[in-house]
Amino acid sequence: MNKVWGHFKTITKHRHQVIYHCYKAGIFWQGCKHDLSKYSPTEFWVGVKYYSGDRSPNEGEREHYGYSRAWMHHKGRNKHHFEYWTDYHPVTREIQPIKMPMNYVIEMFCDRVAASKIYLGKRYTDKEPLAYFMKGKNSRVIHPETSACIEKLLVMLAQKGEEATFDYIKKYGRD
Repeated sequence: MNKVWGHFKTITKHRHQVIYHCYKAGIFWQGCKHDLSKYSPTEFWVGVKYYSGDRSPNEGEREHYGYSRAWMHHKGRNKHHFEYWTDYHPVTREIQPIKMPMNYVIEMFCDRVAASKIYLGKRYTDKEPLAYFMKGKNSRVIHPETSACIEKLLVMLAQKGEEATFDYIKKYGRD
């Protein structure tokens, strides 16, 4: 029962933090729909099974099976994940990244900041979301313009702080 309650609290606390960040970014209603698929049986029960409280349970499932079914379910239903934005090139038939609409880039920013806050707790600083992003930069399959945009926002957060970054997003961040 502790893992059920722990996982539920973690995903709900994260979701509420994202909603708050989306409000600050001017996309409140979009934030209200954030990560609802995490409460579906496909994602929720895997989350309970691999719950640790300090990282995504999808990592545990991935270590166990070599992939995460919960993650595949999640990324296919949530447009704020860059992994959602891939398609076959009409000529080469190779999978290619697609540029994300700005409102989803903003939600992705809110998601990354909230995840860092939830998983790091008191150890969180405004530099952490950028550090996490940079770890996977060279192996990430993401459209170059999307990558540059999210990196710009994360650098701004690290250098100027949350208030200045959300002010910038609200003023200039719309499509």
